[in-house]
Amino acid sequence: MTTFPLRRVRSFVRRDGRLTDAQKRALDVMLPRAGLNLQDGVIDFSTVFERKAKTHLEIGFGSGKSLFEMAKSYPAENFIGIETYLPGVGSLLAAVEMAELSNIRVYYADAVEVLQQCIPEESLDVVQIFFPDPWPKRKHHKRRLIQDNFVKLVLSRLKKNGMIHLATDWQHYAEQMMRVLSAIPELKNSKAPGEYADRSSQRPVITKFEERGHQSGRDIWELQFVKA
Repeated sequence: MTTFPLRRVRSFVRRDGRLTDAQKRALDVMLPRAGLNLQDGVIDFSTVFERKAKTHLEIGFGSGKSLFEMAKSYPAENFIGIETYLPGVGSLLAAVEMAELSNIRVYYADAVEVLQQCIPEESLDVVQIFFPDPWPKRKHHKRRLIQDNFVKLVLSRLKKNGMIHLATDWQHYAEQMMRVLSAIPELKNSKAPGEYADRSSQRPVITKFEERGHQSGRDIWELQFVKA
């Protein structure tokens, strides 16, 4: 398996707030059913989901509203979510239980570690990262998730013709994303060189972070790059 020695500058800060009773119950009941463990190592999607299907990976799903709606809208496809915010994991699992969805699995873990240790090479059809922490202060830009080594790690887990789908409401971060993805020869901009994508139907709901961007007067920048 190809490994990528990423510099371990964390792109996230754990912010596990107080859990509601519903979130606690969902974690107790649903994590054994829908949770995946870093310690289990490389997974087999056909075993995990008990079928072969197009598989999406969302990194940093927050409260899980967008991921949940996608999984509900596309029951024939598989969805894996990674999140470090435990109340968000609980909220998603509560919704999954209520809707009786069987096509979502969840990691409560660091995305880099999951990609390196658990996701097989050339196995994913889509990797989506919507509104990652922009770390707006210049001194914190090194903490941004979308950096060259990280994108190359993601690329190694994508199938041929697989897609990296990004969205942000910070123009400077969008420009950085465009530079990083455009500099990798194996990736092709699905729109045109240097152009941002239109809002995708693959983002079925407006998330809390997207709404905050709108309220602050910021535009939404979306990128879709395909692995050649």
